[in-house]
Amino acid sequence: MNRLSLPPSLSAEELSRTVDWAIATRRSIRAFLPTPVPREEIEAILDIARFSASGVNMQPWRVHVVTGEAKDRLSDAIAAIDNDPVLSSRMEEPYEYYPREWVTPYLDRRQKVGWDLYGLLGIAKHDKQRMHEQHGRNYRFFDAPVGLMFTMDQVLQEGSLLDYGMFLQSVMVAARGRGLHTCPQAAFLKYHQVIAEELAIPSDQMLVCGMSLGYADETSIENTLVTEREPVSTFTMFHHNNKETTP
Repeated sequence: MNRLSLPPSLSAEELSRTVDWAIATRRSIRAFLPTPVPREEIEAILDIARFSASGVNMQPWRVHVVTGEAKDRLSDAIAAIDNDPVLSSRMEEPYEYYPREWVTPYLDRRQKVGWDLYGLLGIAKHDKQRMHEQHGRNYRFFDAPVGLMFTMDQVLQEGSLLDYGMFLQSVMVAARGRGLHTCPQAAFLKYHQVIAEELAIPSDQMLVCGMSLGYADETSIENTLVTEREPVSTFTMFHHNNKETTP
């Protein structure tokens, strides 16, 4: 079947609003309901996301879906190390996701989202134990019924990470279109060796990130957090007739 021949199911205006809604309402959910997500639904999301753009059609993505006992075993294995300061300190990430030196405005944005979340949860700045416990919820997939681990071949370069970002966005937007929510998680990178062992991921594959998938628990206070975004005028420059203009 030619995918470009599929007719839209909505009018042009409805289609635009629906796509915009899916993108704008995507946010990182940190508390999920236990409601199962059928395998058919997961496959449908990935089936759409596979049409994401990639350089010379390399399609660098590989996806490991964990549910049920497999997800619980993985969470337990990570938690056992995460809760041991000595063992945890020995873990190294496969690549540097965050900058080595934080500068403005990135440091300010990072701190704001962190303190906004902790503020909602009533976690004081000096309460290191509760901060650790909250961060540890990453490794329980925030109680989501589905965990996703994304890997790619070690031989690939930075360009494939750009391609991967588009694939991840497609996964998250496709999930929203089905009434689901997600949380992309770089927190799993530190424990990529544990994940590789638990899921029998070959050594020539590198972990890109993890993701929680499920139905949001809208009664949880942490899910009231909505991060701010800069307006177009702050990050866009229009160039016309050799003269730079702003929106």
